Amino acid sequence: MSAVSDRLPTFPWDELEPYKKTAAAHPDGIVDLSVGTPVDPVPEPVQKALIAAADSPGYPTVWGTPELRDAITRWVERRLGAREVTHRHVLPVVGSKELVAWLPTQLGLGPGDKVAFPRLAYPTYEVGARLARAEYEAYDDPTDLDPANLKLLWLNSPSNPTGRVLTKEELTRIVAWAREHGVLLFSDECYLELGWEADPVSVLHPDVNGGSYDGIVSVHSLSKRSNLAGYRAAFLAGDPAVLGPLLQIRKHGGMMTPAPTQAAMIAALGDDTHVHAQRERYAARRAALRDALVGHGFRIEHSEASLYLWATRDESCWDTVAHLAGLGILVAPGDFYGPAGERFVRVAITATDERVAAAVARLR
Repeated sequence: MSAVSDRLPTFPWDELEPYKKTAAAHPDGIVDLSVGTPVDPVPEPVQKALIAAADSPGYPTVWGTPELRDAITRWVERRLGAREVTHRHVLPVVGSKELVAWLPTQLGLGPGDKVAFPRLAYPTYEVGARLARAEYEAYDDPTDLDPANLKLLWLNSPSNPTGRVLTKEELTRIVAWAREHGVLLFSDECYLELGWEADPVSVLHPDVNGGSYDGIVSVHSLSKRSNLAGYRAAFLAGDPAVLGPLLQIRKHGGMMTPAPTQAAMIAALGDDTHVHAQRERYAARRAALRDALVGHGFRIEHSEASLYLWATRDESCWDTVAHLAGLGILVAPGDFYGPAGERFVRVAITATDERVAAAVARLR
């Protein structure tokens, strides 16, 4: 056990505990903006679908029901502009974090192989490389990487934590570079439906990939768009030559999305009404928090999409965390996402309207 755990960094959120206690001591209670976890109700049609599928005594399949695959392919074509997507192009997974953490291992990567991810990034990309004992490298522009032994390239647009969105032109250039050098590209697009000042584009769009899915896979989650973080509902879409072997590996590992969750996913992917309603909630919270932070002396960078504001007071991120904790507001320090974030904090917009209003009042 220690041989595996010793490969991993300290779990970053444990370092926030003292600041969480400080924030919780505020007379009006804590406003926790540190984790982007949904707080609004699961959409009613999704709940009903889950309940209707509650009597599911048999094992689900790793590939999911044909109805689920139909729902995914329809959504990918309708929402992402992808073309000619078949069941072979899709694969449900048990939440996107599980996939990110175990993908290098499932791809057979190991010592001597390299995984690359953005300079500011979700920590689990690095964790996945460490679990596989692969090498890893953070980048500013992936096309500046040495492609030798680079076996897996992660993109993340919209970005967690910065909210930065890669343009269609940038994506096209990166996809072409990856193909030229035989590098497998996985694009984490879990926040794609949450663009505010930009319209995020998928690597599955034909303008980006030239109508071919060779060497590219996109990762999507229903946690953010549909408040299904507790359901562990996500899926992959892209190159069948990659997804086919992954399906076989995941069959052996028993990585099955529960049958009731599959039914809920079908309902969620078939309904855009709840997505628009949730976007409106987040847009209002984002505007209120952004104005309050700027008024309090913060500068906001990027943040054109996703569920976060990437904010700085041009000081150590931990000084900022301590300052806000004194106001009863808990945020995530930027260095959780890499050394380049050491002077920023990530502020989630996922608290309730009442808690967001409390944070705004304290900042003012």
